[in-house]
Amino acid sequence: MSVMKPSEGKETSATHSAYLSLRQMILTGELPPGQKLKIEQLRSTLDTGASPVREALSLLTSDLLVERLDQRGFRAAPASLVNFNEILSLRCVMEDMALRQSIARTTADWEERLVLTHHRMKRAVEEGSIPKFEDAHKSFHMALLDNANSPILLRYCSQLYDLNIRYRYLAAGQTNYRKRDIAAEHEEILDATLRGDADEASATLIRHYRSTGEYLTDPLSKL
Repeated sequence: MSVMKPSEGKETSATHSAYLSLRQMILTGELPPGQKLKIEQLRSTLDTGASPVREALSLLTSDLLVERLDQRGFRAAPASLVNFNEILSLRCVMEDMALRQSIARTTADWEERLVLTHHRMKRAVEEGSIPKFEDAHKSFHMALLDNANSPILLRYCSQLYDLNIRYRYLAAGQTNYRKRDIAAEHEEILDATLRGDADEASATLIRHYRSTGEYLTDPLSKL
């Protein structure tokens, strides 16, 4: 059995740390779409080595957040309204499938987990912490799907969620977005799911996503 050397463990940890930092910077727009990602500049920003940065960027290409340029390094993935609409359409199809599968396999443990993740999301809103809300928001939406017993489907749903969040950050500041009662929309999704009404739960979830799409279309059309 092979034993990991201490230096290998440190490098793995450095790569993971660089991956998380770069991922967050791309999702929030700190590294804007299309920007060239220079290894030396990023290693200085992250205070780490060139190798962890390079490996982290390679991992992010699998997440569709970074593009590898032939012999010319990396860049943050471009953004466009066409790309956003494709992400939105795929989310609606895949999450409809996953949510229906989850409801069909309903258990008491899953229902309790849904209620708990929803409560944590509401508490994060009350605390006014955007990072906490974003984490809790994703946890709630993924909890709706994770009873489907379909790991590949869930992986794609998680990836599409992140790609969608990136666009929400890019379009941040649109005043109409804040006029929506997002909390009520989440309540409707949760209530229908707990009732076991797959048609209504799916309809409210897709309506929730398409409402977001409508609000983001105008600012994203200017990308």
